[in-house]
Amino acid sequence: MKNILKSTALAFAALTGSAITAGAAEMLTAPVEMTLYIFDKDTGSTSVCYDDCAVKWPPFLGKEGDPMEADWALSPRTDGTMQWTYDGKPLYFYFEDTKAGDMTGDGLGGVWHIVMEE
Repeated sequence: MKNILKSTALAFAALTGSAITAGAAEMLTAPVEMTLYIFDKDTGSTSVCYDDCAVKWPPFLGKEGDPMEADWALSPRTDGTMQWTYDGKPLYFYFEDTKAGDMTGDGLGGVWHIVMEE
């Protein structure tokens, strides 16, 4: 596994994790290499996943002042927390992924997908 971020962003790299090579693209992961997902029903950088949805798909949360690289940002949630986005899309974990590298949520309902960086 290699870090997805440039060496000048070591603090951010420690926060956001790494990538797993998958052909020409890389799957983004969070700390301890847990898989990150996007949700097709989100509107731009605004999450629509709350309540029961957020129990099964916990948002990848950050806080104001966290260092970030290009393509990464924080988006406010209605509960006042901040959610990481990548390329303008909110990021999530899946509750049935129990160990590093699990991807059991990929393709569920045709609307949940692992995040790939090309």
